[in-house]
Amino acid sequence: MRIYLVLLSLALLQQEGRARPEAAGCKSPEALRVAEEALEQVNQDRTHGYILSLNRLYDISHTPDKQKGALLYKLSIDVMETKCHVISRKPWKQCAVRGMGGVPVYGECQVSVHVDSEVKLQSYTCALREVSDMDMVRQCPDCPTADDVNDPHVREAANLSLQKFNKESRLSNHFRLENITGASSQWVFSSIYFVDFIIVETVCSKNTQPDAVKDCPPMDCQFAHRGFCFGSHMEMRFPGGQMDNSSVEVECEIYEPQAAAAEEQAHAEAGHEHVGHQHNNHTHLHPHEHLHSATPTATAVSGARSSLGTVVNQPAPVRSDPAARFCPSRRRHNIGIITRELTDYD
Repeated sequence: MRIYLVLLSLALLQQEGRARPEAAGCKSPEALRVAEEALEQVNQDRTHGYILSLNRLYDISHTPDKQKGALLYKLSIDVMETKCHVISRKPWKQCAVRGMGGVPVYGECQVSVHVDSEVKLQSYTCALREVSDMDMVRQCPDCPTADDVNDPHVREAANLSLQKFNKESRLSNHFRLENITGASSQWVFSSIYFVDFIIVETVCSKNTQPDAVKDCPPMDCQFAHRGFCFGSHMEMRFPGGQMDNSSVEVECEIYEPQAAAAEEQAHAEAGHEHVGHQHNNHTHLHPHEHLHSATPTATAVSGARSSLGTVVNQPAPVRSDPAARFCPSRRRHNIGIITRELTDYD
């Protein structure tokens, strides 16, 4: 009997520990698990911007929600922007943090989640900011600095990169520029422009004449592919002012739309062999030479629901000390830059 009571007590203590991860503060494995899952759901909810990575859990608290039979947790999470765009739908742990060579972006998210047997996102607000150009130049004079995405040189870099992708791609249709999501530049022997941009599949096949590609409308159907590209262009001019456009590099990831992924899953569950088929002059599941992810695009995923939160760009706030014990947790990322902003942010 005594052994039974001891075992029962240990089981209750273990259950209590899982139900209340803040009991051991921000450094407990359970608290970090809740923060990691919460941030995963934040990223999945978003349709714009880059995937955020957990840097540290800054503070944690909870209140009982008797109506839902769960605990409502409020988390303060320090985040770093990654190189992955949210349309990739990648888990944040698979994405590299944007470091010194890519204009670091950092911030904090205030997240509310219900915790019972699962972690369920309720709401969030995130504030982000770039490390300033002044601090970047001071710490790394040769690193790229941020540029305006509407700068003519940036747009030219995006257009030239897209032209190179369309020329080299084995995909059935041409793609067009949807929007530019980030840009930076640096000077080496001449100006080099780096650009991140989203592309969308058009109705024009690869046989379309080059001079007509710019007028190709995007494919307006649920099977249209989208992609995320990294491009660069070194501006080199010959004597006389002629531009050398050969120094262009591009790498794109093309994402299978949710409709195609769902149809493929339905075929698999039905036990049918699926080798590719046509939808409005569009073939999916075809081989190609560029990186590929079978996860659904953000547009397809978020089309039927509203967002649970917001992400804004704003200066670092003045924060009070953490209220929970053993907070904050240890920082996971060190971008190798010491600035007044990051010191205040600590």
